[in-house]
Amino acid sequence: MITLAAFLLTLGVLVSFHEFGHFLAARCCGVRVLRFAIGFGKPLYTYHAKNKTEWVLASIPLGGYVKLLDGRDRQQSISPEEEHQAFDKKPLWQRSLIVAAGPIANFLLAVVFFGLIYLTGAPQLPAVLQNPPENSVAANLGVAEGDRVIGWQDLGSQADTVPLFGDFEPVASWNALRWSLMDAITGEDGFALELQSPAGGRYIKAFYAKDLPKISPDKDPMMSLGLLPVATPLEKWQELKLGPIDAVVFASQRVWVITKVSTRLMIGLFTGNTSLKQLGGPLSIADMAGKTVQVGWQPFLAFLALMSISIGLLNLLPFPMLDGGQLLYDAWELVAGKRISTSMQEQLQKLGFILLISMSLLALFNDLQRYISP
Repeated sequence: MITLAAFLLTLGVLVSFHEFGHFLAARCCGVRVLRFAIGFGKPLYTYHAKNKTEWVLASIPLGGYVKLLDGRDRQQSISPEEEHQAFDKKPLWQRSLIVAAGPIANFLLAVVFFGLIYLTGAPQLPAVLQNPPENSVAANLGVAEGDRVIGWQDLGSQADTVPLFGDFEPVASWNALRWSLMDAITGEDGFALELQSPAGGRYIKAFYAKDLPKISPDKDPMMSLGLLPVATPLEKWQELKLGPIDAVVFASQRVWVITKVSTRLMIGLFTGNTSLKQLGGPLSIADMAGKTVQVGWQPFLAFLALMSISIGLLNLLPFPMLDGGQLLYDAWELVAGKRISTSMQEQLQKLGFILLISMSLLALFNDLQRYISP
């Protein structure tokens, strides 16, 4: 029951906020909202507001939508007096803003969740390294067990003659270091680490772009890199607690890095660099929601933040039926000076529906392989 409740809460919060982004942008642009729905299928609860918006809670909580007054919808009959409130009558920039507002809302929500965690204080695993695997990049550079990462410096994609000048950014925890490492690996950018040995000595190790492991479906790049945390008792973890402004800044930086890494990995699904087995469906989401909510509210908020980023990115994919598909139509209109015909959009919608169903079935198949197969 806890897993189911956490799953429904996850979808409810993230989908509601995504759709509220569309709703708020539409209202700010003077577009009439006909319906704000959470879920699909038979309505469980309906409320008619004074502004003629219908608020609906439906029986199948796997998504939601905002229905706007739109002349492209053949089922709608719009009077001349209402045309100024129709979505299709608004200028291009307003239509694009309304479409993009959903994913933007998801990214902002992730900043809020991470910010709350850092504001209230969260225990963090120290960035103390275990003995690197044999033949890994770190082992070849002489990184030893017990070394603590205390500083980070970007080296970019330059050759191995980059001078290690300038200040090193402090490394707050292993979690912060892990995302920086994934950013460097997926972006193929070198970096330098300032390390402190157990004896107290400090030294620098440079990991140049040409030496970094490549992202591939059959290998763990972190194992090939060789930078892994040592098991540390919880009482030796350090609390990361920031003031309001610092918490928002740090949370924004974290969301930006996670977004970059996730985007590159998502692109890898189409280029073959990332395994399709990594796609997760509703069973994976429910499992992680249930596990994190039982650990504590902070891990659950962190999970919600990661899911919110994923939903934002997923909706920006240039597929018809998704926000990214509509933004692609808008880009065409901006370049060509005319809109894609309604009939063409309908055909592309069908193609987009097939693609989304295919991805959903693949994700569900992966879930079944993980949780049901012996």
